[in-house]
Amino acid sequence: MQGENKSSGFLYWLRVAAIGRRPKRTLVRLATLIVVCFVVFRFVLIPIRVSGISMEPTFHDGSVNLINRLAYVYGQPQRGDVAGLRFLTNSGGEVKAVLLKRLVGLPGDTVSFAQGHVCINGEPEEEPYLKKPCNWNIAPTNLGPDQYYFVGDNRTMGPADHIHGIAYRSQILGRVLIKGHD
Repeated sequence: MQGENKSSGFLYWLRVAAIGRRPKRTLVRLATLIVVCFVVFRFVLIPIRVSGISMEPTFHDGSVNLINRLAYVYGQPQRGDVAGLRFLTNSGGEVKAVLLKRLVGLPGDTVSFAQGHVCINGEPEEEPYLKKPCNWNIAPTNLGPDQYYFVGDNRTMGPADHIHGIAYRSQILGRVLIKGHD
């Protein structure tokens, strides 16, 4: 009889630890948590896994980063931001991938690369996040009123092997909020 009390006491405390003393409140809290997590990770924070070396050494291949979709709701993208953007594959607007790239050119800018340095309106731009030299030479590109120029941080790759160029404001998902690890 005494062993039975110990067993039922243990089960009681196990139930209390798992669902609390008020199961209805626990279920409401659980449902609320599930809804909040769904909304946050579906509409506010987007996890992006880096695939490739185009953003090294800032972001490594295989790392997971969170993109804040609310970052540009009340503000505009700024030069130097690392942002997630939709990469469109055809005129139908089909999304092939979500890329993680650095914004270097703003609407109205003229962007070019001379001897490995990005030039904005003919002036070399300071880029402290670049760790290795590059030798890109790319002719000037004039950006329209709704266009931004994106490029990766690893410019040791040739420009033909690196996805870079113009993206429209509607393609920009948001700014990197949390830098992940491998």
